[in-house]
Amino acid sequence: MVKPISRPYSQYSLSALELLGQLVREARLNKALTTTDLAARAGISRALLQRIERGDPGCSIGAVFEVATICGVSLFDQEQRQLTTHLALHREKMALLPKAVRVRMKGVKDDF
Repeated sequence: MVKPISRPYSQYSLSALELLGQLVREARLNKALTTTDLAARAGISRALLQRIERGDPGCSIGAVFEVATICGVSLFDQEQRQLTTHLALHREKMALLPKAVRVRMKGVKDDF
């Protein structure tokens, strides 16, 4: 499937990505890791790591989260145990919700 040439992103999303990239870069430098070392540890290319640090919205979310986790950047302001508990509660809640939403059909007016 061909990717679209450009996709519109909200300013909020772009700012959040830029901030996350800066936090990753700061944490990497504080841990004295080179881009090559961190990329190898995360199993990604050095170019992808550089795009993550720039806040490129086209990066895989899994790669971004993995790099952030390796660097110690907190993603949800919760400890691992709290995050696991919160995720389990959310899974239970989602199990109770319907899998899909049905669109109500308009009634047919056949009273001529």
